[in-house]
Amino acid sequence: MPGFSSIDDLLSQQDDAQTSPQESVSLNVSSDETEEKFGKKMDEIKRKELELKAQRYASRVGMPHIDLTKFPVTHEALKQISREQAESLGVVCFYASSDEIRLGALDPKTPEVEALYNELLEEKHVGGGLYVISPVSLDRVMKLYDTMPNIKPISKDIQIKAEDLEKVQADVNDFRSVQELLKKASTTDLITILLGASLKVDSSDVHVEAEETRIVVRFRLDGILHDVAELPKELFHKLLSRIKLVSSLKINITDKPQDGRFTIKLPTGDVDVRVSTIPTVFGESIVMRLLIQNEEGISLESLGMSERDLKVLREEIARPNGMIVTTGPTGSGKTTTLYAILKILNKPGVKIITLEDPVEYRMAGVNQSQIDHTKDYTFAKGLRSILRQDPDIVMVGEIRDLETSDIAIQAALTGHLMLSTIHTNSAAGAVPRFLSMGSQPFLLAPALNCLMGQRLVRRVCTACKVSTSVEQLDEHTQKTLHEQIELMPADAQQKMKNQTLTFFQSKGCEKCNGIGYKGRIGIYEIFVIVDEIEQAILSGNVSEHAISQIAREQGMTTMVQDGILKASEGITTLDEVFRVID
Repeated sequence: MPGFSSIDDLLSQQDDAQTSPQESVSLNVSSDETEEKFGKKMDEIKRKELELKAQRYASRVGMPHIDLTKFPVTHEALKQISREQAESLGVVCFYASSDEIRLGALDPKTPEVEALYNELLEEKHVGGGLYVISPVSLDRVMKLYDTMPNIKPISKDIQIKAEDLEKVQADVNDFRSVQELLKKASTTDLITILLGASLKVDSSDVHVEAEETRIVVRFRLDGILHDVAELPKELFHKLLSRIKLVSSLKINITDKPQDGRFTIKLPTGDVDVRVSTIPTVFGESIVMRLLIQNEEGISLESLGMSERDLKVLREEIARPNGMIVTTGPTGSGKTTTLYAILKILNKPGVKIITLEDPVEYRMAGVNQSQIDHTKDYTFAKGLRSILRQDPDIVMVGEIRDLETSDIAIQAALTGHLMLSTIHTNSAAGAVPRFLSMGSQPFLLAPALNCLMGQRLVRRVCTACKVSTSVEQLDEHTQKTLHEQIELMPADAQQKMKNQTLTFFQSKGCEKCNGIGYKGRIGIYEIFVIVDEIEQAILSGNVSEHAISQIAREQGMTTMVQDGILKASEGITTLDEVFRVID
């Protein structure tokens, strides 16, 4: 049959032949044939035309073609690719055995299809084939998903077997061992090793960065980035495609930022991995943030608060309404603190709703909502909707604009307990920030219950820490130390003066990868809104310094003072405290 660009071309060609209806053999439509039969003939002609187009395209790109309209596609073959992937990529698996997998695609040359094909072959350790198919073949196989209800969509979760993870962790002793493992790994194993090693050393983020001649892998450990390994440049695109594929990102988009996520399923619990990519001069930068879903480890007692701070916070949590706001920069543990509070408040008979960007912890019994800027679901709009759900307690991930601030304040004044965060350098700085956003002083003052400032400092490694006296510290550190002790509340000041002050320094050993620190703990400053602070807010003439002064007079220990107390107890070092709070 000659090639036609459309069914109209075919009909036109037949008209040119000047065949009479009685002589028309190609259509073979007699006067007594029904309209239904005529339609079927038209569909058959169109199907053949689409198949011819697929054949021509296959010949042009040098790939085999297959017609799947009558090919026996098995249940096992369909399971290899989820329906969602099949629809979005225009690809299906039509044959699968113990040693071979064959895929058919409308365009097998797209990067997404090639990446999926290579991933399946590498994951299953089999051979395979990639074919061109027509839309008719794709439609026929897609309908088979409907006829086989037992087929479950393939999860995008990464299935890391416990034994594989244990093997990686057994081989990872330090950063050098990660480099050795990566040198021997296949493309599929690269991501397993990166994530397994990250979990072994308790890293919060994995950074993969493209440079001119190499790929650098870095782990963020206790808030500090450390170079871990290098990869050859030629492996980057394969690793990038693999990460994008499991994160539901578009492989062929390299000039725009993208965000995705996937989940590692482990016997000990899920690990959510948030993936972010941005274009750079030499490729793309990839960051994978690991969020371990283990709410049992979240408790106020484990965060490092002093007895005084714990007592103050517990009293404020027990109040039925008002705002509890924690402050600090990104990565200072604010969300963890709020979830530790929610864990105490999460009881039968209490409705709790959260609005976050994104949801970092999962907590049973709590209604968790995630904002979506692409759908205009913002903090302000989400909070308005939440309040119509009749909650008792609301947690908003961040207050960053006047609209969100006003709604949160109104909620606190109308019987809700409101938990949130705001980006300021200290607890006292939260009040001027609210006012600078445009919040009304006469509403803000009665709405606020408690303000917290916090940072995370690294714990000194217990295996290699060495003691040092005050006299051994440098002059600047000694001066700062004595100044802060003089400013401490009376009880804390007396405690420091009644003991021989001993601090610690870290040397570095195998247990801490030569860093000298292992783990982190919070340092806090917490105060309640007493009458003096409320009057200062109402006056409109309020400064961060004035509020801080009133808070210290009521017994607040500042973050740096809390850090010095922890350093004197051998939990951290003075260098670390002064690094975090200069």
